[in-house]
Amino acid sequence: MVDFATHAEPFRRELVVHCYRMLGSVHEAEDLVQEALLKAWRAWERYDAQRASVRTWLYKIATNACLSALEGRARRPLPAGLGGPSDDPGSPLVPDFEVPWLQPFPDARLDDPASRVVRRGSLRLALVAAMQLLPPKQRAVLILRDVLEFSAAEVASQLDTSVASVNSALQRARAGISGTAESSVSEPEDVSAVIDRYIRSFEAADIDGLVALLTDDAVLEMPPVPLWYSGKADYGRFMARLYDMRGTGWRMVPTSANGQPATIAYCLGDDGRYHLHTLQIFTVTPSGISHNVVFQDLEVFRAFRFRPTLPAVRSPSDGA
Repeated sequence: MVDFATHAEPFRRELVVHCYRMLGSVHEAEDLVQEALLKAWRAWERYDAQRASVRTWLYKIATNACLSALEGRARRPLPAGLGGPSDDPGSPLVPDFEVPWLQPFPDARLDDPASRVVRRGSLRLALVAAMQLLPPKQRAVLILRDVLEFSAAEVASQLDTSVASVNSALQRARAGISGTAESSVSEPEDVSAVIDRYIRSFEAADIDGLVALLTDDAVLEMPPVPLWYSGKADYGRFMARLYDMRGTGWRMVPTSANGQPATIAYCLGDDGRYHLHTLQIFTVTPSGISHNVVFQDLEVFRAFRFRPTLPAVRSPSDGA
């Protein structure tokens, strides 16, 4: 139906971002938005513009589809959400694919409305991870009210509940994530300069240089490996182990994810080419890098559409 497509298609990308916040998976969010738009298309003849805007109506359909999808489903965590840090940087790096890990979101897939939301920090990995701790309905209320800024009355209509229920759920949701997320990280003006120095140190296998860029309590996480480390000392010891295992031939390409600075790491192979190794997403504070979440997951790589290899010689086109 042409009329439906004209009205609904402009909201597709921001709906994917919304469903990603709810579900913690890019692939699931895209599939669910497709399902929600199909449901909306089938109901288009019954849509009443006097009751809600097209955008509000679509968010109602997508949010309730998310709530149905989340019924009986385990949350998507990061490793730090499963237990305490490891004190042994030599622990076996065994991935756990039974855990439905939280996935990152490619900034390249954002549109202008979503980008404005990201600038408020609402897509940061730590915040999305904290949201996964909330019951699904509280999560939906928090996102609809505090991130998307729908009114309490609009959210009550979207969720078929009362304004009082919405306000109560919002209060509990805010309390539930209080103090657990990097929702308002203050970044230095020279974030790109910090990441450039990290890249240079990483490619030079300069562990002292890397550690110098970290905060004292810097966190390193590596899904799908359930281990994580806290503190610049263990971070440095782990990096020494990495270079021992994989060698010192590395290339890193800057990118961004979840509204945060990131890099794509490529490791030199026996064939003389650099092979895709990890996506690293950083939290940068005025005191240094406080958090690095390192993803080594084919599903994540597919969502970001990374180049699988880089040539031995650098070229201006190197990157994702």
